Amino acid sequence: MEKNSRAQRWSLAGMTALVTGGTKGIGHAIVEELAGLGASVHTCSRNEAELKKCLQEWADMNLVVTGSVCDVSSRAERERLMERVSSIFQGKLTILINNAGTGIVKPALDCTAEEYSYLMATNLESSFHLSQMAHPLLKASGRGSIVFISSLAGVVAIKNMSIYSATKGAINQLTKNFACEWAEDNIRTNCIAPGPITTPLMKPSFEDEEFKAKELSRIPLGRVGETEEVAPLAAFLCMPVASYINGQIICVDGGRCIFDS
Repeated sequence: MEKNSRAQRWSLAGMTALVTGGTKGIGHAIVEELAGLGASVHTCSRNEAELKKCLQEWADMNLVVTGSVCDVSSRAERERLMERVSSIFQGKLTILINNAGTGIVKPALDCTAEEYSYLMATNLESSFHLSQMAHPLLKASGRGSIVFISSLAGVVAIKNMSIYSATKGAINQLTKNFACEWAEDNIRTNCIAPGPITTPLMKPSFEDEEFKAKELSRIPLGRVGETEEVAPLAAFLCMPVASYINGQIICVDGGRCIFDS
C-alpha cells in the first residue's frame, strides 16, 4: 500500500462523491462533511425547491456541491441520476453514500401492499441498483468506497417498524456481500446504522412523549443524537486512513443497541 502523509490519509481532497437524499437530515450533514473535507459532491432530492435552496447555501459556504432532482424509488430516475454523475465526474466516482430512505410507523397487520412496495423500492431497491450502476465508476477511480446508511431498526426489533426494519436489515446484509464481491475491484463497502437521531423522519415519533421517554431510557448516553454526530463517521470510512475497514456495520446510537432491556 502506498504511504501517504498524515494530512493526505485524513483528507478527501480530490475525491468525488454521490450522496443520495442530501437536502435534509443525515444526508445533509454528510454532504457538508464530505465537501468540507475536500470532496466534490453531487446530491439529489425529490424536492426541487429544497434542492435549489441547499445548493445556494453550499455555494455561499464555498463548498463544491452539485445536485439533481431525483426520486430514488423510480428506476428511470435513478438511471438518469447516474448518467449525470458519470458526466460531471468524467466516468469516475470515489464515494457513494446510499442515504435516501423513508419509513412508515404502524403495526404490521395494518401495512398495505402499496406501503410495502414503496418502502422496498425507496430504501432497498434504490440502494442495490445505484450501487450496481456506480460500480464501474467506483472501479475506475481505483479506490472506491460505498457507505450505506442503515438503521438501528435493522439490528434490533423496534415496535411498529416491521417493513422499514426489513429494508434496513437487508441493507446490512448487502454491505457484507458487496464487501466480499467487490473488494477485488478495490471497492470497500461499509454501513452506518444510526439510532435515534434528530431528523425530519424521526420528528413524528419523538413528538410521542411516551415513545421518546421509553427510547431515552434505553440509551446509555441518555439523549438523542444529532446528524453532525453521524456524518463524520461516513467521511472517515471513505478516507485513505480507513483503507482496511470493509464489510462493517457500525451503530451510532449512544449505546442503544447494547442496552439489554
